[in-house]
Amino acid sequence: MYQRDLRAQTSAATQGSLLAQEQRTHVDTVRAAFYLCRKPQTMRVWASTECGPIRPIRINGRLAWPVAEIRHLLGLC
Repeated sequence: MYQRDLRAQTSAATQGSLLAQEQRTHVDTVRAAFYLCRKPQTMRVWASTECGPIRPIRINGRLAWPVAEIRHLLGLC
């Protein structure tokens, strides 16, 4: 149990530092899911039903998730 908690804390710290270094304005679904500790399919459901905490834009049929909104959700802004 302790190892799982430690892994979660380490993972969150890594995600926060990687997100702080992100220079792009939007990221793909897999990267957004990584930052938000969700599965990519969850992100796709949020996009298709438009009921998630953030909404992506579509570029040539692909989803692009705004980094500023991801930071805001995580309290990093």
